[in-house]
Amino acid sequence: MSHQAADILISGKAVFTGLSDRPAPACMAIRANRIVAVGSEEELQCYAGEHTKVYSFQDQLILPGFHDFHLHIMQGAVALTSVNLFAARSEEEAVEMIRQFADANRENPWIIGFMWDAGYWDTRQLPTRHSLDRILPDRPAILFHAEGHHAWVNTKALEIAGITRETENPPYGVIRKDEKGEPNGILFEKAMGPVVRHAFDFSHSRKKEMFSRFLAHAKSLGVTSVHDLHGLKTIDAYDVFEECEASGKLTARLHLWPALDGDLERAKQLRARYRSDRLRVSGLKQFIDGVITARTAYMLEPYADDPDTRGETSFPPETIKKWVVDADKEGFSIRFHAIGDGAIRLALDAFEEAQRSNGKRELRHSIEHVEVIHPDDIPRFSELGVTASMQPDHLAMSERGGYTDRIGAAREKYVFPIRTLQQAGAKLAFGTDFPIDVLHPLLQIYRAVTRIDSSGKTAWHPHERISLADALKAYTSGPAYGAFREHELGTLEAGKLADLVVLDRNLFDGSADEILEAKVQLTMVDGSVVYEKVSLRDE
Repeated sequence: MSHQAADILISGKAVFTGLSDRPAPACMAIRANRIVAVGSEEELQCYAGEHTKVYSFQDQLILPGFHDFHLHIMQGAVALTSVNLFAARSEEEAVEMIRQFADANRENPWIIGFMWDAGYWDTRQLPTRHSLDRILPDRPAILFHAEGHHAWVNTKALEIAGITRETENPPYGVIRKDEKGEPNGILFEKAMGPVVRHAFDFSHSRKKEMFSRFLAHAKSLGVTSVHDLHGLKTIDAYDVFEECEASGKLTARLHLWPALDGDLERAKQLRARYRSDRLRVSGLKQFIDGVITARTAYMLEPYADDPDTRGETSFPPETIKKWVVDADKEGFSIRFHAIGDGAIRLALDAFEEAQRSNGKRELRHSIEHVEVIHPDDIPRFSELGVTASMQPDHLAMSERGGYTDRIGAAREKYVFPIRTLQQAGAKLAFGTDFPIDVLHPLLQIYRAVTRIDSSGKTAWHPHERISLADALKAYTSGPAYGAFREHELGTLEAGKLADLVVLDRNLFDGSADEILEAKVQLTMVDGSVVYEKVSLRDE
């Protein structure tokens, strides 16, 4: 039987198709943007033609392209050229890193940074504007906490944003003030907004440049699909994405999740406008709460280290439920940032109410992060068909002792319960939350299979580890399912879109540490090689 020649034949001894739990020798024939056949090298020789490009790998792992289910594209693009403060172990050390960055980037109108965490500092005390003012008296600065829900700013930034002692806290936000009633430089949640609007006021050409940098970074890490979720620090750039697609330069599939805010007419217009293979609105996203470290995550019971608060919801619960019922009725998939057990319950209650109001339908809603959950709510994910969208490395980003002190020993038993959710029938989908974490899929995989905590040595609830195969599936087929694209993405099989990645080693043959050491050799999107570190061999 003769076959039309393939454009590409790619083979190796370790092909993880996602259809089983181990890689095996295999060859794939690719024509245009699809996989047309999978089999042995001998079986697929009939697809070799005069112009067929042949990639032949040995023990390097070939797998479906990484599909990041939760990140923030433009905020991440900003972070790529900003100062990263995660390594700082004191306010003084952070300030020195900021000073060096500012001196090296004198053309930057704003000094922007990410990833500081006072939980790792010698004093464990939040910083103030005064330390920044000493090095930056005339240049505005905003430095985002590692979890992105509060920011450290200097006096110049407060002045530009018009924040003074008279400025009142916005709904779901706090302007921290000193004993004299003056803003001290720490802004929680929506109080960051006025500063962010000025700091992130980028020109169209600058956005294009930033987005190009993001795409280059993503393809070098084997990321072929991403989900861009509405965030606290919004940078409008859908027009930039659209221009990039029109020019043929879009090297990743973009799934857009604008805000769930009651404006369904706008949401429907966006869904109608963006619906291509590489650029589409997939649903709507909103925040229910904040984060544990800032005590803004919404808990069922008060915080263990501050009995006066259990956090609060970003919008009234009845508003959240109404938005969900109305959007669900219009066929929108909905995703909620929910970290505290109170927020997770509210999200599940909202999805359950939508089912009662609109009838049970498959919209594949999801809950993002799922950090601290009440055990009664674990089976509800499967019962309601809700995806658990998680970022395993988050369990190692916050200092473990400080995190546990916030929630107390009883709730600590149900922290980042990845395997428990999986065993209860929940669909898992992994991502990075970039720029809250680095855009490094293999770091998330490593954390899911080891549960190594912030000490770098100890496993946090080792019974919550999952297998390497399951972790890879949560980064490939899990997000494809969450995007209603399991028929064309997420596994390597005939008929599916040719999105794949090749690593420089077989992760199944080495230790867990090798997961972190592995590098991407080749990234393919839509049958085109968009990143390559190996030489092409024609045979």
